[in-house]
Amino acid sequence: MAGVYRDEAAWQASVAEHGADELIYWVDDHRYQEGPGALITGTSTLLPGRIGDEFAVTRGHIHAVADRAELYYCLSGRGVMLLETLDGQSSAIELTPGKAVNVPGHWIHRSVNVGDEPFVTLFCYAADAGQDYGVISDAGGMRNLVVADGEGWALAPNPDHAGYRTAEA
Repeated sequence: MAGVYRDEAAWQASVAEHGADELIYWVDDHRYQEGPGALITGTSTLLPGRIGDEFAVTRGHIHAVADRAELYYCLSGRGVMLLETLDGQSSAIELTPGKAVNVPGHWIHRSVNVGDEPFVTLFCYAADAGQDYGVISDAGGMRNLVVADGEGWALAPNPDHAGYRTAEA
């Protein structure tokens, strides 16, 4: 998770305190078949916490086959699905148990835990989708950060965001 959070000093302090191998999130996926029409299902577990003012996040990605959608259903905890497109659209959808979000194709997405317990989602997407994790790091992070705001959360512009590469780049 090095380089994911904007506050490098806070990240280094967390690593010094907890060690470089401490898990922040993990994904358990299941592949029941291969070939056209196959789906991958699984769970994503993101532990609570903050690095500086930012809440704990997953690395985030866009699908390598960009038109592939993904569904997330919240099983427990409280989180936000941060969504952005290459051309500047942005959305943040809060998830609590029983709520779902459809991430359309061509949308970059990242889970954020804004609660005080593990944020667990069930996900499902096309097996041929793949992930492009570099799109976010190449841009200097996502356009928006999810930061602490009193007892809640807020979106804050990321001053390091340099824009996303296009398919032609």
